[in-house]
Amino acid sequence: MLDFGIKDIIDIAIVALMLLYLYRTMKKTGTLSLFFGVLCFIIVWIVASEIFNMRLTGTILDKFMSIGLIILVILFQDQIKRFLIDLGSHQRWSSLRRLFRHDKELGEAAHARIMAVVYACMSMSKSKTGALIVFQRKMPLTDYVKTGDRLDAKLNMRLIENIFFKNSPLHDGAMIIDRDKILAAGCILPVSHDMHIPKSLGLRHRAALGMSQATDAVCVIVSEETGGISIAKDGELYVKVTALDLENILSASGVE
Repeated sequence: MLDFGIKDIIDIAIVALMLLYLYRTMKKTGTLSLFFGVLCFIIVWIVASEIFNMRLTGTILDKFMSIGLIILVILFQDQIKRFLIDLGSHQRWSSLRRLFRHDKELGEAAHARIMAVVYACMSMSKSKTGALIVFQRKMPLTDYVKTGDRLDAKLNMRLIENIFFKNSPLHDGAMIIDRDKILAAGCILPVSHDMHIPKSLGLRHRAALGMSQATDAVCVIVSEETGGISIAKDGELYVKVTALDLENILSASGVE
């Protein structure tokens, strides 16, 4: 008779939650096939060594597993970093700020910043001015800020439009925003190699999607060809977004 107790149930639940989180993370980053490959290898290893007690096969796979853990850490270092940041964040600094400032005041200030970006995107959409705006959330974007020109300027609609003006030297890169600050402009972002992206979408859309796969940032794109507004968030690309949709998505994303 199997000795199956509450600890075994908790053990299985923890492993199941870990696999579910890994699945969601791999799906967002476009490495889902790699996740299934690793999972299949682990299943074969368990079946060979634990169930059928194949000594030779089990020994060989044991050696691969000991090396494989190091390889997995190298392959998934960005995902591991993102997981640890999510685990340790939980909006603790937002909660600390709320001890000193009223919730309504914080909400109004955040909404004003969001609307400054929304109005700027609407204006650039009408004039078909290309733009790529990145909102920093929990994960620091220091490495990406370093690729552009540091500004540390107060966020406002006119400054956004001037930076992305076609004759501006910074209009080709991405703008990175942290709360009420424009940290930098002209930044270089990682490009997504997702084959499902429509060919009609350009490099800005691929860069925005790549950024949303590598980090937890929210990216807003204004197309230079069509003037259409798009959003990349959590590894997903949303095209033909209205001004109201843009406002709602940014508000729901915790962009403060």
